[in-house]
Amino acid sequence: MADPMRIRAQASGDKATVRVLMSHEMETGQRKDSSGKTIPAWFIQEVTATHNGKPVLSAQWGPSVAKNPFLQFNVKGAKAGDKIAVSWVDNKGDKRTDEATVS
Repeated sequence: MADPMRIRAQASGDKATVRVLMSHEMETGQRKDSSGKTIPAWFIQEVTATHNGKPVLSAQWGPSVAKNPFLQFNVKGAKAGDKIAVSWVDNKGDKRTDEATVS
């Protein structure tokens, strides 16, 4: 399983800004290793986020997203103490879910 995501959620007025740093190699399937063999594709395909259990974001990603991707989004109606959970699934079936509390 991948390293934990670093999630920061800060409330400002009637919304929260959520910043997520995901740890993932994100291989495109087009690079070659030192012996000339193609490195198999391995990338995050789906990202979802919830605010107190309700879906607020759903994204489909592909192999062109950079290694250790960064994601930022706003959640209307979020306030200090609320829970934000972010999940991803990659093309090999690996999954990761992490949660943060809005500050």
